[in-house]
Amino acid sequence: MLKKFTSLFPLWAVLLSTVAYFNPEYFAPHKGLIVPFLSLIMLGMGVTLSVDSFLSVLKKPSVVILGTLMQYTLMPFFAWLICLALKLPTDIMAGVVLLGCCPGGTASNVICYLAKGDVALSIVLTSVSTLVAFLATPFLTWLYIGQTVEVDVMGMLVSVVKIVLVPVLFGLSINYFFEEKIRKIKDVFPAISALAIVIIIAVIIGVNRGSLENMGLMVMLAVVLHNGLGLAGGYGVAKALKLSEKEARTLAIEVGMQNSGLSVALAIKHFTAAAALPGAIFSIWHNLSGAFLAGHWAGDSLHDDKSERPEISGNPLE
Repeated sequence: MLKKFTSLFPLWAVLLSTVAYFNPEYFAPHKGLIVPFLSLIMLGMGVTLSVDSFLSVLKKPSVVILGTLMQYTLMPFFAWLICLALKLPTDIMAGVVLLGCCPGGTASNVICYLAKGDVALSIVLTSVSTLVAFLATPFLTWLYIGQTVEVDVMGMLVSVVKIVLVPVLFGLSINYFFEEKIRKIKDVFPAISALAIVIIIAVIIGVNRGSLENMGLMVMLAVVLHNGLGLAGGYGVAKALKLSEKEARTLAIEVGMQNSGLSVALAIKHFTAAAALPGAIFSIWHNLSGAFLAGHWAGDSLHDDKSERPEISGNPLE
């Protein structure tokens, strides 16, 4: 039941967002829930990780370094380029660029599994990019839009540490010391995370009802282009460097799927409510595009080595 609820995350997100659009008064007053809910999601991510998944980075250090570099070079650059091409307003530009400077989204692990990618590599890439985010996200945001928008680099750094790093490390510690005791309830965490991100999206839609009426289509276009360029860029670079098809798929998904919840929380805290809109829309879209891509790749005749596709006990969709 819980797994079915989690797998239908995009549907719940669309339904609740529709309710929030037509009845913003139900969600707009609850903007204060965004940061604690995201911390809860990050805690869930930490609980589903293990020390072994981090140690496996030693097996493929070059691929992990490549994936992390692409995450923090291609996505911020594509975001900046799209903003210039579409001539987006300052608030929306801040949100799109901030989204591009965030780490990979944890939903990528599930999508990677469905697409017959390298799940172990996906988990490590998500984890590494998340841990690097406390430095990379504030600095890159300042680098790309610091001349246009005031960016509180130190404040953003502290926010990422509080919202992401501390909960992930706390969750990882819980899993390390109490793995046997929490094994039976691990499936609860993805469902809680899915519910939390659906509520976050609905709150942002409610807060930005007016902005959606004026800029909704433009923001949607920016989000679709950003996600598409990330997926294509990750796959293209991997194939150009002669990586395997399985690794190329993994890098495409990792690069193209962002931690949109983090961008929403940081936008609300350090920019404006409108700046959170790209992240909210991206959160719905990248799960839909990822699921479509996984369905396409799942039908290919790629050799399926089950030893390289460990069972996923649960990963928070985000």
